[in-house]
Amino acid sequence: MGNLFGRKRRSRVTEQDKAVLQLKQQRDKLKQYQKRISLNLERERALARQLLREGKKEKAVLLLKKKRYQEQLLDKTENQISNLERMVQDIEFTQIEMKVIEGLKIGNECLNKMHQVMSIEEVERIIGETQDAVEYQRQIDEILAGSLTEDDEDAILEELNIITQEQMELPEVPSEPLPEKIPEASPVKNRPKPELVAAS
Repeated sequence: MGNLFGRKRRSRVTEQDKAVLQLKQQRDKLKQYQKRISLNLERERALARQLLREGKKEKAVLLLKKKRYQEQLLDKTENQISNLERMVQDIEFTQIEMKVIEGLKIGNECLNKMHQVMSIEEVERIIGETQDAVEYQRQIDEILAGSLTEDDEDAILEELNIITQEQMELPEVPSEPLPEKIPEASPVKNRPKPELVAAS
């Protein structure tokens, strides 16, 4: 029922992803093995002590030899785990590098297409036309600025002053003389406040 319309879904999982997953699974199995050996080492050490207390020195020596061999296995396991982790990191970093290279490749192709559309000659032509248009506009501005006489500029400044004064709208100055002294206002009578009596 997964393929209702007969379309196969492309998996996003790459071969590199599968390899990384397998390496991580192997690393996890080695770590479990490492834990198991560590637990055995502790048990065998305790058992060797007990055998020595019971006077069974030969069995204790054999057990310690076995323990020593397992310690060597533990060291080898640690090296293998380290190698697996390094390999996983190398693969993951290489995947990142591949994506960067792919991005650079796409960017380079895009730049090449843009360069094909716009050549250096075309850019120089556009810049030249733009400079010509700017120079032409500057000449027009100079002609317009030069056609004003001093009377025109005086009229412009006078109109500017009129507009500025209209915007201010200051109040008119009174024509009557101001009184010399302001009459004193009658004092407001203070009503006595009722005294508060404490309730008992």
